[in-house]
Amino acid sequence: MNSAVLDDMLSLSRTTGHGAIFGFAGYSGSGKTTLAEKLIDYFYQKNIEIAVVKHAHHNFEADHEGKDSYRLRVAGSRQVLVSSVTRSALFTENRSEEEPSLKSLLSRLEPARLVLVEGFKKEFIPKLEIWQKSNQSPLLYLQDETILAMVTNDDILDLPIPRFHLNEIQKIADFIISTVGIKF
Repeated sequence: MNSAVLDDMLSLSRTTGHGAIFGFAGYSGSGKTTLAEKLIDYFYQKNIEIAVVKHAHHNFEADHEGKDSYRLRVAGSRQVLVSSVTRSALFTENRSEEEPSLKSLLSRLEPARLVLVEGFKKEFIPKLEIWQKSNQSPLLYLQDETILAMVTNDDILDLPIPRFHLNEIQKIADFIISTVGIKF
């Protein structure tokens, strides 16, 4: 286990007000979102409050043309907060040429016991790699010391880190909980 990665995660979680931060790395189509969805449900059942930061590509649209939030944002508002009795969403236009840092994004979230981070492959936080041979993508763990375990249904010879199958949700959740030190 890489103690420098865990120390950096603890520092980041303290400065942003969260209990712990854990990431998912993998190429598009590897199953990151499906795995995150199943883990979120598992943690929810265990009463562990979860927040998620997900990296998206360039000009994605979460509020669509014709919706009030879209119209207000396109008109020039830097932030639009939409709220109802059941949900709130904050849309922020990043006006600089730089993508916001993970730390900046985490600071925008209300404190959570565990924040799952999907994408952000280059951030120095503990991560699982989700990999499928059929994607024909390179293995990230070979170049990334922050990847502490592999989630795949494929065989990888001489894998020096723990390996889980995609459907081993409880084992994966237990690994995350023990790695980041969440107490029940």
